[in-house]
Amino acid sequence: MKLEKETNRSSAAINRRYDDACGTAHGLELLGERWAMFVVRELMLGPRRFSDLRNDLPGLSANVLTQRLTELEARGIVEKAMLPPPAQVQVYGLTDWGYEAEIIIRELGRWAARSPLHDPTLPISPVSIMLSLRTLILPERTRSLDVIVGFRFGALAFRGHVKNGWITITRAEPDDAAAIFTGTAPGLGAYVHGGVPITELAQAGLLHAEGDPALIALFPTLFQLPAKLPPKE
Repeated sequence: MKLEKETNRSSAAINRRYDDACGTAHGLELLGERWAMFVVRELMLGPRRFSDLRNDLPGLSANVLTQRLTELEARGIVEKAMLPPPAQVQVYGLTDWGYEAEIIIRELGRWAARSPLHDPTLPISPVSIMLSLRTLILPERTRSLDVIVGFRFGALAFRGHVKNGWITITRAEPDDAAAIFTGTAPGLGAYVHGGVPITELAQAGLLHAEGDPALIALFPTLFQLPAKLPPKE
């Protein structure tokens, strides 16, 4: 039985190969499995526990997540580590090479967002909304800025530093932030990318903001979704 299982796994791996020397083909062999790119996306801002990944990818079963993590680790994209005491729990993180995939994820997202079929009202994870800020920031509007903005989504906290036309985002408590957004990732998406007023989102319990009122009002103008293609007739 063990030999049969190993044979089946080997056959599946062979069937997933494209037998094409193009780097794009091999990239799909590395990240093209269902949910694989989402797992990599969720690790882009630092290592996370298995349960954290499950919570932010609710459509992904524990068995499939285990498979994807095992495959990505075998391919040199993901690595396991143990947090020091008092936490002392296992986490999954990206290798240095794994982090290089961010440009793929960001640019694929930018390209796909132009589709008239893209629905921005669907659920989005905290890490995903943070990466969207890095993807959609407007350098011409942010080159003269040097400000710290904070984000809190439950137990997850992020510190964003807008400077020189870019936003550097780290997973850290934003104690020095001039403005802090607290709530849900969809709430932040609705404010930054959907133009929903912060007062309306606060009333709905989706997003609250505290700090510099001018920066809070300015923040959504620093990002822009790409223009949609016209619907196919």
